[in-house]
Amino acid sequence: MSRGRIAAATLGAAALTLPVVSELRVARPVQPPTQDWQTLPIQPAGRTRLGLSFRLPQADALGLDAAAALERLLAYPFPLLRLGAYWNRLEPARGRFVPDELDRHLDAAERAGKQVFLAVGAVKTFGYPEFFVPAHHLRRPIREGVLVHADDHAWLLEPAIEHLTRLVARYRQRACIVGWQVEHESVDPLGLEHSWRLAADFVQSEIAAVKRADPDRPILLNGFLPMSIPVAAQQWWRTRDQGDSLAFALDHADIVGLDVYPRHGLVSLGPLTVYLDGGQRPFERRLRARLLARARARGRKVMVSEGQAEPWETVVKPPDPRAGVMYSCSPEQMLHTYNTCLRWTPDLDAYLFWGAEYWLLRDQGGDPSYLRAFARVLEAQT
Repeated sequence: MSRGRIAAATLGAAALTLPVVSELRVARPVQPPTQDWQTLPIQPAGRTRLGLSFRLPQADALGLDAAAALERLLAYPFPLLRLGAYWNRLEPARGRFVPDELDRHLDAAERAGKQVFLAVGAVKTFGYPEFFVPAHHLRRPIREGVLVHADDHAWLLEPAIEHLTRLVARYRQRACIVGWQVEHESVDPLGLEHSWRLAADFVQSEIAAVKRADPDRPILLNGFLPMSIPVAAQQWWRTRDQGDSLAFALDHADIVGLDVYPRHGLVSLGPLTVYLDGGQRPFERRLRARLLARARARGRKVMVSEGQAEPWETVVKPPDPRAGVMYSCSPEQMLHTYNTCLRWTPDLDAYLFWGAEYWLLRDQGGDPSYLRAFARVLEAQT
């Protein structure tokens, strides 16, 4: 190879490497708390509806009383709530349908005057581990690496459609429900733990079943919005055969939901953690602008279905240090993410904060800053 080609190859590699390196941060995961969240300017929401998601499995994992936690959150003056219908909780055994807990949560939302997006699954619903199929409907484990098609996984699709139809038929008379979320990041892999994915025809069958049961309410489909070059590359590679969940949502949803996580832990190295901190480079801005333009051209509404408002470290359960805050999402970082998203477009339909259960855990330990930062956002709209 000539020196000229070697130089060109070196420059090309540098051009690819430098943007990635610029998105890496190395930091101690526990940082001293600051009071910056108290003075950070708050972006007006305008027509954008504000709210949060409530994750029943996360409330349980954090040791919270779920009913009391929900009631406390509902006291805040936000209009929009996302609830999950977790299939294995609703159907704990074959032939048993136990909707009492979900009924109570919807009753509480109605009393508080909230509008509700109900995530009906069926296979995946928001909140770790995101997979909530009852064991009695799993003839066998889903094989890793496969696309779960409607025809060769009819044994799963048929009970899923039955479950969706029953749920929507039960709750379509609830005036508080303003839309149905089908699946969660529908055609993406199930985190990093699994490599199987729902095929487009499987999810299309589920959407059709929900629309048959309720033709009037909109369908929300959400997807993970890459906020860094490495994440975008990985997402493209893992979904290259049929596209990712955002591409699917643009084709099949009434409302496209963006899951936005600008900063998250990659790997721990002794007392330090390596983080990806993205969203500000020209590549990411072009990706967002292209997605928003495609949504407008197709008449789709766009919302932030998950705006990062709790830590994403290198462990599943977000740490709760008594003497500090986590680098991946401090209260001021939570506000910065909100402000940034609200500047993307004046047409953002809604913004849902993700992490409210964690705020309550922090408050129990004597740190009300996350809850108060959320309150600041709401107060700024009055």
